[in-house]
Amino acid sequence: MFEAARVRAITLDLDDTLWPVWPVIERAEQALAAWLEANAPATAALYATPGALRKIREAMVDMRPDLLHDLSGLRRESIRHALTQSGDDPALAELAFDVFFAERQKVELYEDALPTLEFLMTKFPVVAISNGNADIHKTGVGKYFRAAFSAREFGVGKPDARIFHAGAQAAGVMPSEVLHVGDDAHLDVVGALNAGMQAFWLARDGKPWSLPQQPHPHITASSLHKLAELLA
Repeated sequence: MFEAARVRAITLDLDDTLWPVWPVIERAEQALAAWLEANAPATAALYATPGALRKIREAMVDMRPDLLHDLSGLRRESIRHALTQSGDDPALAELAFDVFFAERQKVELYEDALPTLEFLMTKFPVVAISNGNADIHKTGVGKYFRAAFSAREFGVGKPDARIFHAGAQAAGVMPSEVLHVGDDAHLDVVGALNAGMQAFWLARDGKPWSLPQQPHPHITASSLHKLAELLA
């Protein structure tokens, strides 16, 4: 049972919770492809097929398991690999990644995100916990958060309990006093529950709980507006 009375802080996922992430990634990849065409034409030609650079990025998980928690590092190294394979200067990877990363921060919030953030910040300390590489300040939502933890900077990501506990500590409360909000059943819900938190599962498409062998979230909702209803 959800206990609203013991919620003293909120930890919040970012990608696919506050904004849809894949349109952002697609635009960032398009900006990267245009930059490569102008500055590394051999790479642009070799990987001109739509999705080719993304496939390298996905393969990089196996090539560089040490970067599994670092999406920026994986992306940067996938660009470096593509440049090397095509005979272009691999040192261009840093500039190319900067182009991708800048575009990756240009998010479009879900309609329920801003009202929810404004409501939450008046009542609770709010801490971002993300496995992605969005920057709360560059995306324009930094003022709503007391702190932010990314897997890359922290060293481990969700569902590891340590990053959730760090979020609770930053908020100045015990894990049992935190309500974690996120869209991923395993990373967000199971991770938060194992860390001793209450969990709000944001299932925007209305899909049923997908992990029947795991504990269920305390709350399931298709919109962040539900938070204001529960916590007002």
